[in-house]
Amino acid sequence: MTSEAVVDVQIAESAQVTQAENNSQNVNGTKTAIVSFLAGGFGGMCLVAAGHPLDLAKVRMQTSNQYKSAFDVLSKTFRADGVRGLYRGMLAPLVGITPVYAVCFWGYDLGQKIARSFSKTDASTPLTFGQILFAGGFSAIPTTALMTPMERIKVILQIQGQSSGGSSAAVTKYAGPLDAAKGIFKQSGLKGLYKGSFATLLRDVPGSVAYFGAYEVIKKTLTPAGAKADSLSPVAVVVAGGLAGMANWAVAIPPDVLKTRLQTAPEGKYSGLREVFVDLWRNEGPKALFKGLGPAMIRAFPANAACFLGVEVATKALNSAL
Repeated sequence: MTSEAVVDVQIAESAQVTQAENNSQNVNGTKTAIVSFLAGGFGGMCLVAAGHPLDLAKVRMQTSNQYKSAFDVLSKTFRADGVRGLYRGMLAPLVGITPVYAVCFWGYDLGQKIARSFSKTDASTPLTFGQILFAGGFSAIPTTALMTPMERIKVILQIQGQSSGGSSAAVTKYAGPLDAAKGIFKQSGLKGLYKGSFATLLRDVPGSVAYFGAYEVIKKTLTPAGAKADSLSPVAVVVAGGLAGMANWAVAIPPDVLKTRLQTAPEGKYSGLREVFVDLWRNEGPKALFKGLGPAMIRAFPANAACFLGVEVATKALNSAL
């Protein structure tokens, strides 16, 4: 065989190896995307089941001055409507949260890939803290498209029953999520369902930066020297997930107050988020921006502990199955 032929063979073999590596990376990339999507959806369902009553308390405190505390909301709601009242509006997030959190964790995975592409590193190279923060913030962008109408329906249903001392009989307008969606669409069209989109994005981008950033840092801190991060005990995952949820709400509560006021206001009351802010600041002062912080923080730990535990368990199961 001539030297030219040998070189041609080597080039062909090198090309085959490169193609095989590219195919392997594409397969692995697709697998991580699927796993992130499915595990995120399961984690979201765990989050809703664990935290809905306190989410209801947060929303009612943000939209009414008749409650002294989260406990006051829960006790009045329970006296008026029983256990069922504590889970008012839960069907919308429970049905909606599966795709929302699926997209959220898929978006986080995609954000990591984009961050790696900028630095030209592969999946085996640990992400920098800056890359984690970028991926976290990026995850909120695709999520907003699903989150906004779901949140709009949820908060509308959650404030039903609060105007007359907690009794739902006289003020219930919608029978459930589907009825609410139909009613809002009939009154205001698609624009009505997406009322508060910018406010949702304003809440979720910095919130997601804090959320995933805190989780990864705490998880790394709790990982024993020489061990892999995915070998953490369930207790460590619960701690990291719970604290990550609290970090999220520490950042997200002011824009969440504005979002909730905008989404629950009568049609035509506010022209936009700026008007909500000015009205709240003038009439209630800066403290009103932190209304609902107590129940949000109390809910954040168990709800997000359940979420990340669900994600980690589902991720391991899916990686073994796929």
